[in-house]
Amino acid sequence: MDCSLRLGAALLLGGIVGMEREYRSKDAGFRTHFLVALGSALFCVVSQYGFGVELKDSSRVAAQVVSGVGFLGAGTIIFQRNVIRGLTTAAGLWVTAAIGLACGSGMYGVAFFTTGLVLFGLEILSALLPKIGTTTVQLSFTATSKESVKRVVNQLRKDCQELYSYELKDRRTSKGEFFEARIEMKIRKGNRSERLIDYLDEFDDVTISSTE
Repeated sequence: MDCSLRLGAALLLGGIVGMEREYRSKDAGFRTHFLVALGSALFCVVSQYGFGVELKDSSRVAAQVVSGVGFLGAGTIIFQRNVIRGLTTAAGLWVTAAIGLACGSGMYGVAFFTTGLVLFGLEILSALLPKIGTTTVQLSFTATSKESVKRVVNQLRKDCQELYSYELKDRRTSKGEFFEARIEMKIRKGNRSERLIDYLDEFDDVTISSTE
């Protein structure tokens, strides 16, 4: 009964963290996180009760879980065009495995408290401190001339912290020729939406397609 309670707690707490990641539209969401927590808890339970009293050595299994989840998290980190993505997801999987180990060891209080801290850091602190630090933004826009594209790029170079990549495509349709640009850049958090909207007023022939 106690083992079932430990596994149930791991599933619940891992699922809570996963639901937050799911809400943020991350690739590693609810199912991934509750499986990591549940698996970690099961490894811990098996190490305590599965091999008899004489061979009981829970610390070995816990150490292997930590290194194993490290490889899993590394698979979620992507380095593309000088931009690193997936670090938060990898760290989330790592701490979820720790929560699962805590549940598997019967340390429910620590597991629940850590889950609360994870949600506090991911949600509440991010909302309270939106303007601290920088974020990477992908901007796609169209313009009717190369001159307009150059003006936008030059303005972005002044506003952003760093311009990672710049891609320009020439499109020809029945309505005429236009240019499609895609830019990756680092900007300060907080005023991203307001500043991008300002570009619509500054450049009459520029249309923002999407931002990420």
